[in-house]
Amino acid sequence: MKNKTLWIFGLLTIFIISIAYSFTKKDAPKKETAAMDCTEQPSLSSGSDFKPTVENKFKPAEKAPKGMVWIPGGEFSMGSNVEDESLCSIKGVTKDAAPIHRVYVDGYYMDQTEVTNEEFEKFVKATGYITVAEQKPTKEEFPTANEEDLITGSVIFSPTSSAVNLNNFLQWWRYEPGADWKHPDGPQSSIKGKEKYPVVHVVYEDAAAYAKWAGKRLPTEAEWEFAARGGKTGNLYAWGNNLKPNGKFQANIYQGHFPIKDGDTGEDGFKGIAPTAQYTPNAYGLYDMAGNVWEWVNDWYSVDYYKSLAESGKTIKNPQGPAGYNDPNDPTQIKRVHRGGSFLCTDQYCTRYMVGTRGKGEIRSAANHLGFRCVKSK
Repeated sequence: MKNKTLWIFGLLTIFIISIAYSFTKKDAPKKETAAMDCTEQPSLSSGSDFKPTVENKFKPAEKAPKGMVWIPGGEFSMGSNVEDESLCSIKGVTKDAAPIHRVYVDGYYMDQTEVTNEEFEKFVKATGYITVAEQKPTKEEFPTANEEDLITGSVIFSPTSSAVNLNNFLQWWRYEPGADWKHPDGPQSSIKGKEKYPVVHVVYEDAAAYAKWAGKRLPTEAEWEFAARGGKTGNLYAWGNNLKPNGKFQANIYQGHFPIKDGDTGEDGFKGIAPTAQYTPNAYGLYDMAGNVWEWVNDWYSVDYYKSLAESGKTIKNPQGPAGYNDPNDPTQIKRVHRGGSFLCTDQYCTRYMVGTRGKGEIRSAANHLGFRCVKSK
């Protein structure tokens, strides 16, 4: 950053992404706990509120659209009973994914993978679409910024040189001028040779525009979770309850010392983002329903939405999310839900690759670990 104003502008952009990592200072560890000192397993609340999943029997006679699979829908228990997410024993970080409640969804088609660079490029070439990260910020959005500092860009992961306290995520994110879906790590980078990688640096409206062009839509949060669970009941992960069945990782997540430079050991086969479909699909034939990149869904984010559904005492049919957004930790920012976690999720900081947990993001904020996939109604 060449001057203070641009630095502040970048810092603001980093702040508003606040993807799944928000917690208040009063909840932070009292001691200076670094990533390498903090590795735990998620603890479950006592008992089980999960009831059996009941899948619909209907299956379309016609073949699924190219690159999609049929998700039967049905009734299931939605949410998580994990008390924390291994964030140095801080409790309650996943409380927005509780209580578990009953939901019914109709059947639908879903993309087998996250939307890739080559798929998004076809959309851009066909429509001339320009993503938000490629658009110059305006004085209306940032009235105190100097004109010369209003430049295109997005947020990228910037690892630290040494172990740091994990209660300040600003330490490992930076605003990168010129970063966008075509240049995921900055203006000198490209997606050449990465056609099968998930597209990143897309905000909610970018994802929705692609979905509309493709004759699809973004999934509801309930549709996303039903699909991720693959017809199973109450599992911790999209593949079961063991993070590493037979000693093998089933998702692209972060191993090693987070967020230190070269700290990711790549034990899962990848350091950083990976091409799509590198691991065994879940029971519905869906790839990467955990890790790799976060995925936009259509629902507004509200911290107490699940509580309101559970209090109704009913099975909620095809929930579309709350009427508006509500994040007490960041009340002025307009947010929608993210799902699935990313290649930066780790048992030391954010285990939201667990299937029932949730993320959130300001609707016009992009990052290099954020993408999407689509669904299509029957």
